[in-house]
Amino acid sequence: MNLFQSTRLQRAIRGIMAAGALFSITTAAKAQQFFTYNQYMNNLTPINHAYSLVDKNGNITGLFRKQWVGVEGSPQTFIFNGYAPLENIGAAIGGTVLNDKFAAENLTEINGFFAKGVQLGRNNYLGVSLNAGYRRYTTNYAERNAGDPVFANDVRQNKANIGFGVMYYTSNAYLGVSVPELTITSLGDAGVQQNAYFRNHYYFSGAYLLNTAEDFKVKPAFLATYTRGVPFVADFSTTMYIKNTLGIGANYRTNNEMSGIISVMTDQFRLGYSYQFGTSSANIGRFNNATHEVTLSYRFGKHLNEHGLL
Repeated sequence: MNLFQSTRLQRAIRGIMAAGALFSITTAAKAQQFFTYNQYMNNLTPINHAYSLVDKNGNITGLFRKQWVGVEGSPQTFIFNGYAPLENIGAAIGGTVLNDKFAAENLTEINGFFAKGVQLGRNNYLGVSLNAGYRRYTTNYAERNAGDPVFANDVRQNKANIGFGVMYYTSNAYLGVSVPELTITSLGDAGVQQNAYFRNHYYFSGAYLLNTAEDFKVKPAFLATYTRGVPFVADFSTTMYIKNTLGIGANYRTNNEMSGIISVMTDQFRLGYSYQFGTSSANIGRFNNATHEVTLSYRFGKHLNEHGLL
């Protein structure tokens, strides 16, 4: 084999390997539940807006998540959410902005919400939230694959969005169920339901804050997600808080993913970081070992001395 043939063979092998990696990433991404992130136990509001009632203070949070760092076109998510308490009526009002990108796909969503709590007993409440907004889903496959008739037509889908959340909560625990993105086929294009972004996603959540010592607390939490046509996924986490200033935790997700989480906090600020990795070869090997997530939160209000660890 001469040098020219050897070079061509090497290029062909590299091309096959790159195509295989891209196919694996695409398959894994399509199998993901929409709208999941590691640090849900510290910021559940984007998933269940009734969670905004658990802390009597207001909150503003930004989150950035980058999956499979180093892989071109890998998924990335930005979430910005905030809310303010309406103490006179036992309610909260706020909003969420989401941008989710993967390869040539782009989803932008804007929601406003209102949540109202009702006291059931001395220390237990039932919260209900309603949200409404707008979703825009686009692709630019035609630009990326110029000349290929298979990708000649890009997608442009716009849908109004409604959703709801219900949460039972006390001073140290909560249980919730929510559908933050409710798509009703009869109100629009029936084909939109075939897009995973526009299917109904059902979330079930819970947490319990255990005071094990004066300066030491433990919070187990879970988040389960069901979407038609997508494998059921549940996430279980445990976080340890030291002196209400340092949080160290770990997550296990039933699709063979784990993550470590660390956060530092004051009465008003919280900075969190998580690193996620796959635990089996089914999770596309090394690409799943480089998923990073950063959050920054700011609390404001009249009850800052009541630490918002739940």
